[in-house]
Amino acid sequence: MINLLITIIGVLALICLWVLLYDSNRFVVAGYRMEDARIKKSCRFVVLADLHNKQYGRNNERLLAAIKECKPDFILVAGDMLTAKPGESPEAALHFLEALAALYPVYYGNGNHEHRLKLYPSKYGDLGEQYEKALRKMGICLLVNEHVSLPEAGVVIYGSQIDKQYYKRFRVQKMEGDYLESILGRIDRAGYNILIAHNPDYFPQYAEWGADLVLSGHVHGGMVRIPFWGKGVVSPGIRLFPKYDGGLFRQGDSSMLLSRGLGMHTIPIRLFNPAEVLVVDLVPSGEKKTDAGRTDYGDTGKTGSV
Repeated sequence: MINLLITIIGVLALICLWVLLYDSNRFVVAGYRMEDARIKKSCRFVVLADLHNKQYGRNNERLLAAIKECKPDFILVAGDMLTAKPGESPEAALHFLEALAALYPVYYGNGNHEHRLKLYPSKYGDLGEQYEKALRKMGICLLVNEHVSLPEAGVVIYGSQIDKQYYKRFRVQKMEGDYLESILGRIDRAGYNILIAHNPDYFPQYAEWGADLVLSGHVHGGMVRIPFWGKGVVSPGIRLFPKYDGGLFRQGDSSMLLSRGLGMHTIPIRLFNPAEVLVVDLVPSGEKKTDAGRTDYGDTGKTGSV
């Protein structure tokens, strides 16, 4: 009986190890469709988050091919494309972003790792400034507590960079009610407002501020997800079973799409939790037909793994 139990445990451990290796080196594509009367023209964008210098094939050729297949109109980056670690080069992230920027308009919101580079020059030197300079040279639009309007689509894209205190571990820090307005300004509700906000913990505050669609990352899907239950186990803030771990969330009239991210750092594992590319279709209310030649991903549809 004991030998049988040991055998079963050994087999399960081997299965988990195989899944860990498999999930740590693949990604899935998840599609969402958002409708609103203020959207003037259908458009599609891809959301990328938490690459952390990960490469899927040489120069991220697998990732780039999957994005091309989605036929997006533009790209939204939700932060942490590199890892802020002394001595680690951002070249993998920069090479990939340069390839993207040659094909599509790219709008980039910082994560805590991009922010960290500039916060601690004694540790990182001028890497933060050099990274931003390289992005701007590629033609990437950096949205650091700024916004850009896409009038033909009726869409406004904001990028937030919240203070480092909101990334402290173990508990969610209180955010004052007027904080977002102080860094982003007052929102104009005449347009459909997208907020790139790396940390999903403050979704209620983003919704209260007036964001129609929030795009987040940071949590990496909880690193390990419980089979069948599907819940993420731990957040980067060292909190078990975080409320916001991945997928679609709603708060009043606001929605949040939380990417499970593309890479890893510190504890480099993914188990039952493959990386993720989000594809979002913005559609005027009542419009059903999609653009010719583009797949209709529907709502939360998966297209398999790459």
